[in-house]
Amino acid sequence: MALPIDPDRIDPDDIGEAQATLEMAHEEAVEHVRDVFTDAGFGIPVEFSPSEMLNEKVDADRDPYYVLGACNPEMADRALDATDNKLGALMPCNVVVWEEEPGQQRVYHVSIMRIARLIGMAPDDEEMADIVADTGELVDEAFENL
Repeated sequence: MALPIDPDRIDPDDIGEAQATLEMAHEEAVEHVRDVFTDAGFGIPVEFSPSEMLNEKVDADRDPYYVLGACNPEMADRALDATDNKLGALMPCNVVVWEEEPGQQRVYHVSIMRIARLIGMAPDDEEMADIVADTGELVDEAFENL
């Protein structure tokens, strides 16, 4: 099966990619990211550590890796309406924190709103463009405060 888009041709801006490096311990970084995203208007209804699970279940020997499932209720409601509820399959918006080396953490996020539009799950119209812009502003605010 051929992919409908060429991953090598996707610009990070097309998917709303945001990254930051934090110079702190992993647990401290997770707490900091949680606080910053909460302050920017996101709730964190889901969070888990894939590294802990994989290390326990399949002896993966993974470095610390944590997923914060962030959700802004107003944006989620608008996005569900704009996509006939389809966008719920991608919710929540994940922000991940992984340890690149002790004392150095990478924070990474991509926009589910942009990705949904890119793959045809969300309409490419003005309403969705407004949702993408509004959620982008919230994420930008959070990353500015990391």
